[in-house]
Amino acid sequence: MKIIECVPNFSEGRNEETFTKMKESIKSVNGCKLLSLEPDSDYNRVVVTLAGDENSILEGALAISRCAADKIDMAKHKGEHPRIGAIDVVPFVPVKNASMEECVKISEEYASRISRELNVPVYLYENAARRYERKNLSDIRKGEYEGLEEKLKNPEWLPDYGPAVFNSKLGAIVAGARFFLVAYNVNLKSEDTFYSKEISEILRESGRVKRDPSGKTVKIDGQTVREPGRLKFVKGMGVSLEKYRITQVSMNLTNYNVTPVHVAYEEVKKEAEKLGIQVQGSEIVGLVPLEALLMAGKYYSEDRYHDEKSLVDIAIEKLGLSELNPFHKNEKVIDYMI
Repeated sequence: MKIIECVPNFSEGRNEETFTKMKESIKSVNGCKLLSLEPDSDYNRVVVTLAGDENSILEGALAISRCAADKIDMAKHKGEHPRIGAIDVVPFVPVKNASMEECVKISEEYASRISRELNVPVYLYENAARRYERKNLSDIRKGEYEGLEEKLKNPEWLPDYGPAVFNSKLGAIVAGARFFLVAYNVNLKSEDTFYSKEISEILRESGRVKRDPSGKTVKIDGQTVREPGRLKFVKGMGVSLEKYRITQVSMNLTNYNVTPVHVAYEEVKKEAEKLGIQVQGSEIVGLVPLEALLMAGKYYSEDRYHDEKSLVDIAIEKLGLSELNPFHKNEKVIDYMI
């Protein structure tokens, strides 16, 4: 059996009625399984994880997207996390007996159907991107929902599917195919986002804008110069979590084989120590592959343990994954749920 994951992110993190309707929409799709639904009220965003074969995963993604389109109004949305629409991003991920090429085709079929049904512009990203400047999600999101109406007037930003017309209720959708992404946040014992933003800029692959001693942006031939970040395949930003009175270095690890979870955690700790700030554990949003935790367990066990249970348990402990909310491995590790 083929197993394909879909991890749609929707711009609603507070309305329980909407979450209930989303769950019900998936029950009607034969063969598509809802693995998790994780809302965040500060981000005002919910991350959903679905799994199925090439047919059921497409129908499941369409069903939950229709539900979100009915329940969410972007004209009223405010939240910490960058977003461009109600159905913000819909990635398809090969997990077992499926290829990236198949996931690209599924994302194209999804984009074609949902754009027609909802009359909404859709951009393709990552492995499905048709233009280099649209490969990176953050580049497509620049200006966010608030800047989308003006963006759609630019011929360079005509959507891949759907009309180049501003949909005030839904905004736009970004769909595509990618490697398994680990959404990973490290907690800082500070309410000042200066520290989390500073660390994210140092570590993320895209780095930061280079400045001269006076603080002015450095340009060469009119082009802004950037200082590259330390960690490959890492996207990051600093955000505030007011209900916990902390901030987070919020990261997307887009290839955990190149930059593992434990490496990202230890690098944040290193930079936080330089700034005189303490790290207070971390959290994984959505699901995580077993392999990623085993890698962390092997690192922290220093060859003292070799069995799966011990390695997973030590990874959870050393990464502080239960600091904010209990980390239940049977509900968070995708291998244990499929």
